[in-house]
Amino acid sequence: MDERELGSMGYGVSEVGLGTWNVGGDWGDVSEDEGRAAIDAAIDEGVTFVDTADVYGDGRSERLIREVLDDRPEDPIVATKAGRRLDPHEAASYTEDNLREFVDRSRENLGVDTLDLLQLHCPPTDAYYRPATFEALDTLADEDRIAGYGVSVERVEEGLKAIEYPGVETIQVICNPFRQRPVERLFDAADRADVGIIVRVPLASGLLTGTIDADDEFPANDHRNFNRDGEAFDVGETFAGVPLEPGVAAVEELRRIVPEERTLAQFALRWILDFDAVSTVIPGSTAPDHIAENVAAAAADPLSHECHGAVRDVYEERIAPHVHQRW
Repeated sequence: MDERELGSMGYGVSEVGLGTWNVGGDWGDVSEDEGRAAIDAAIDEGVTFVDTADVYGDGRSERLIREVLDDRPEDPIVATKAGRRLDPHEAASYTEDNLREFVDRSRENLGVDTLDLLQLHCPPTDAYYRPATFEALDTLADEDRIAGYGVSVERVEEGLKAIEYPGVETIQVICNPFRQRPVERLFDAADRADVGIIVRVPLASGLLTGTIDADDEFPANDHRNFNRDGEAFDVGETFAGVPLEPGVAAVEELRRIVPEERTLAQFALRWILDFDAVSTVIPGSTAPDHIAENVAAAAADPLSHECHGAVRDVYEERIAPHVHQRW
């Protein structure tokens, strides 16, 4: 699999990485054996970038990554996130002391002296207007607790503000054929600043796999059940913020565009990778065959201008009114 530069960090990372939210929790029941098997499968497929967070299963995801890597010769880049352990989750609490505590816990969970990449985990918007938070991250880098840092954002404007801080190396953002605003507002700015783009929720919580119907029911411990209206966290993290019924209708429109040799999921991932500003895209799965399918999208030919235009038409007609101005 081809690699791309992760901003100016000097890391080459696989075009398709692995997101491990579902390895930790909030996606129904996933056993530790299933979680380890998913991480193993991704590395077997050539994945060299793994994304996690300290709150995924209260550290479970980080610990499973460590267990897998302890038994393998490969050394993928592991990015984690911090901040969502704060209670209450307030901008003023993103202090040096709190961040150091979170970083040290992740270093222990992952079994490393220095984290490859630390990302602030979707902090409140006000946090981006507090230089002291980014100065704290600089200090943690000076202490070799972290090799570099970035931010995971909910809103495009947060990413644009984060780029103003010279130490920010990466922006993680939701982007897919149903969340196109980052393409027009954020990607060029990040590219000019030599900031890497990490794309999460690329398949809209499974909606863009084409396997979800409007009347599907999900387990009680699956965020696609308990966060459908944003009860637990930002609603944009669930189905990329798209109401399920119009989302399913839009998927049917997209099916007509997908080349015969590609699945809808591969089509969606290829759409994202066609943008040069993207460093890596991080679909999550615990099924080895789905992971292999996702990785195969990196080898697919770029989509035609006609395909991109057709995707834009579906978005503008079916999806944009629900999401475009929100994030």
